[in-house]
Amino acid sequence: MKKRKILVPLLLILMFFGVPIGARYVFPLGYESYVDRYSSECGVDKLFVMAVIKTESDFDPNARSEVGARGLMQLMDEAFEWVALRKGDDRFTYDDMYEPEHNIEYGTYMLSLLYDEYGDERTALAAYHAGRGAVRGWLSDSDYSSDGKTLDTIPSSVTAHYVDKVMGCYFVYKLLYGE
Repeated sequence: MKKRKILVPLLLILMFFGVPIGARYVFPLGYESYVDRYSSECGVDKLFVMAVIKTESDFDPNARSEVGARGLMQLMDEAFEWVALRKGDDRFTYDDMYEPEHNIEYGTYMLSLLYDEYGDERTALAAYHAGRGAVRGWLSDSDYSSDGKTLDTIPSSVTAHYVDKVMGCYFVYKLLYGE
């Protein structure tokens, strides 16, 4: 959280004084053709997808987390299987999640499914990070959700930090590249 508190104001200052090139280096539009294609197909803002990729892997297609998530958008095996089932797609194996195009296709599709299910970016991101089961439990608890549809509070500090980090990156991407 400390880094984000420093990074966002610093980027705003740099942009105000006409130095967007440095900020664009830190927040690139990597794999843009794939992100454009699959964000358009799935109805997800491409800058939101870029923010997820930046947060998850910093655009490293060979990224692997301690728990085994793979690729640019850090898909877990269970998430891969869930998306493949929903897509009715048996073209790939979990090993294919190191391929940028396939990872972006599946990760973006998963984001679209979660957004359709929950209706807002923060809750969808919480489910992307912690899983749908955890989010369902949080939504059923009035301490965390006043309406049972969106999260007012994310009880996991790790997931809350993740959601804040992605949303911060999304804010910067919109400042740098938004129309």
